[in-house]
Amino acid sequence: HVQLVESGGGSVQTGGSLRLSCQVSGYLYGGNCLGWFRQYPGKERELVARMDGYGGATYANAVKGRFTVTRDNANYALYLQMNSLRPGDTATYYCATRLNSGCPTRPSDFDYSGQGTQVTVS
Repeated sequence: HVQLVESGGGSVQTGGSLRLSCQVSGYLYGGNCLGWFRQYPGKERELVARMDGYGGATYANAVKGRFTVTRDNANYALYLQMNSLRPGDTATYYCATRLNSGCPTRPSDFDYSGQGTQVTVS
């Protein structure tokens, strides 16, 4: 049974930083796709960043140069370092994992996600 738990959200001022963490538990090998998504109230969930099993990262245009995704396969953890935060980054952030091959961009193509952590930038 795979579970994901996000942490690290909070409230910061414009220009500040936060580091989100995602702890994955359950059977999971280290080569699967992991991703961070965010969701605004009343909107669809959207990709923020994803990382494949080889460490290759992809970012949404809105966060390129400001956010960095990393993973620790040995400890089944995924991180999102968010710098130069803007009010437009205010959202609920979710981590997700896909158990099958491939590293897609659509949230519906991931198999499990966490409960989310709120990020508020003012």
